Amino acid sequence: MLIIQCDAAQLPGLYSEVMDRRTKTVGKITDLFGNVKSPYALVLCHGPCSVQPGEKLFARESPLPAKTRKGPVWSKAK
Repeated sequence: MLIIQCDAAQLPGLYSEVMDRRTKTVGKITDLFGNVKSPYALVLCHGPCSVQPGEKLFARESPLPAKTRKGPVWSKAK
């Protein structure tokens, strides 16, 4: 896991992919927390993280995970 500081003006969304400067995927953002003016993101790495302190990372928006329907499925009366 990584904790990274985000730019408040360009806050990435949850489940965005995080990449390094070589566009190699590092992981996904699983949580955003902290002050509104200086937010932080929790990144769940795909494998061993080789990110150096101070290295810039970039986020690419990805679609939200599919929601699973819980509860009864309603159908129209005939």
